[in-house]
Amino acid sequence: MQTSRARAAVAHVTTQAVGPAVPVDLRVTLNFHPDRTADGEPILRALARDGAYHSQFVTGTSNGGLTAHPGGDRWRWESRIFGGAYDDAEPHERPVYGALNFRRQVVGAAPRFGSAHFRLTAAALTRATFCYPDSAAEPAHFGVAASSALIALAESDEQDPLNDYIETQIHGGVDLARDVEAVVLDACYRGTRVEDDARRLPCAVEWHPGYRITLADLHAHADYRGPEYAALGEEIAEDGHVDPRVIGDAARSGRYALQDLKMVWHTLARFGAPEGAGTARAQAAGTGAAGI
Repeated sequence: MQTSRARAAVAHVTTQAVGPAVPVDLRVTLNFHPDRTADGEPILRALARDGAYHSQFVTGTSNGGLTAHPGGDRWRWESRIFGGAYDDAEPHERPVYGALNFRRQVVGAAPRFGSAHFRLTAAALTRATFCYPDSAAEPAHFGVAASSALIALAESDEQDPLNDYIETQIHGGVDLARDVEAVVLDACYRGTRVEDDARRLPCAVEWHPGYRITLADLHAHADYRGPEYAALGEEIAEDGHVDPRVIGDAARSGRYALQDLKMVWHTLARFGAPEGAGTARAQAAGTGAAGI
């Protein structure tokens, strides 16, 4: 539930927000890799046991950078954005990060961070704050549900499709039974342990068509993250293709650096997206990708 810190953080961002209200039919999504582990336990089982989605300050894990500690970059960014509201907060009091799905993508708003996503309820918007670009980029533009100009800003920005999300911070926690409409999984996980574990969650299980890239396409886009990652993709591929399950199997094997596999995932997410994903539309339109 909302705490005094959460209310103070939202109030601080509200003073910097301009623009119209966020459309009430939009949803915040939390993208993640559903086949990874946390302290040796499959992540979906851990989520089902805890009943909550935790921030990096609690888990100590991330699909981005690991800087969530006192004095670290994530701590410093939050101090700046939220006016110091969380400076001496306990880890569980801090906000959870997602993105606003203003493009209504079937794969969620920020697939850069994983092939699956939790879709939050409309009520979660009321305790959300937004920024563009990502908080790591020291943004100057902020919003709340009642006032935000960020959608127009993001739509006008020529950006790598994996980077054009509107970062969202949910204050007051994410309870899976209360705050989640559905977990949405890649089709490659049908009939797997991931599906079994997802059905333990207190929310609906839905599917999107799935990410998939052939080796020919992987090598055709080798300059996106580097030819060494196209070669790694070929090494882990099954039956001439790479999908999220293939990358997850490689991650759990312990044979490969997770940062290297992340680069393979970025290439798959950028060039192997299904219909209904913004990255697929951008590719069809010929949008350039300035890899980061």
